[in-house]
Amino acid sequence: MAQIDYRKIMNLSSLLLSIPYKRLWYSYDDEADVLYLNFKKPSRADDSELTDDDLIIRYENGEVVGITVLNARKRVNAQAQAGG
Repeated sequence: MAQIDYRKIMNLSSLLLSIPYKRLWYSYDDEADVLYLNFKKPSRADDSELTDDDLIIRYENGEVVGITVLNARKRVNAQAQAGG
């Protein structure tokens, strides 16, 4: 059985409670290093924008329905190395 760092779960819990969405679905593509966050199921994005820091924000009728995080694992590793 895998070990779980419960402190990380508690940190995640406080972060999740701070976002304005009550539901969250996610998936991670290890090969592509892409994290998909969805705030609505089903969602049918009709617009999106790529931010300067490689996030794709997906919209449906002007409402944010998801965020795609490119280079997700690399970001986590870079933060860990920076001490953040």
